[in-house]
Amino acid sequence: MPLSFPSLTAMRRSAVALIAVVASATAIPAPASAEPPTPTIVDTARGAGNVVSFTFDDGPNPPDTLRLLQVLRRHQVRAVFCLWGDHVRQYPEVVRRIAADGHVLCNHSMRHDDLTTKTAEEIRTDLLDTNAAIREAVPYASIPYFRAPYGAWGESPQIAAELRMQPLGWRMDIADWEPPGANALVQRLRDRITPGAVVLMHDGGGDRSQTVQAVNRIIPELRGQQYRFTLPERRG
Repeated sequence: MPLSFPSLTAMRRSAVALIAVVASATAIPAPASAEPPTPTIVDTARGAGNVVSFTFDDGPNPPDTLRLLQVLRRHQVRAVFCLWGDHVRQYPEVVRRIAADGHVLCNHSMRHDDLTTKTAEEIRTDLLDTNAAIREAVPYASIPYFRAPYGAWGESPQIAAELRMQPLGWRMDIADWEPPGANALVQRLRDRITPGAVVLMHDGGGDRSQTVQAVNRIIPELRGQQYRFTLPERRG
């Protein structure tokens, strides 16, 4: 009796179903009773004492995002990835890897524009387009945060909250957009991280290999100082 193989259409349907399962398993929906997001910009990690949240902007950006995922997996740290919509459309498979590893997805706008120059309706369209791009890559993905490019918020905090995303700021910026060397980045993290800080770093927008190296080195140091890695506050 000849062997029977599934059709190409059936295989595609199976792949889509698997992506949906991965997304629903790794997404972090708020409990039904949770209060909605507010326009207040969050810059604080969850928990008390020595807690810190790592967030990464401007990806996905292979190969640096993939190397960063390996580092975070090795050290068992969850982070927030603030995704640039155009890059999501370029590299949807990397977004799926981020979600499959259990990290949290954040809307970082479609084209990394200065939102202070946009009308409220333009901002709303941009944020919705970005969410659509993310969910095209990862169906049913939870997107609990929004971060404005350059920290240029304009009217976006109110609009993000209306779209059920908490505006996400930062307390410490590693300033890695012009890479100064991994040693310098590690020293900045040592000097500037304080308990409760949300830390802004980049996995996209250029060569971020130095950032990946710095993250790999600083996590054991922070753990040695009894730091715990948590996510940012869910509500301002």
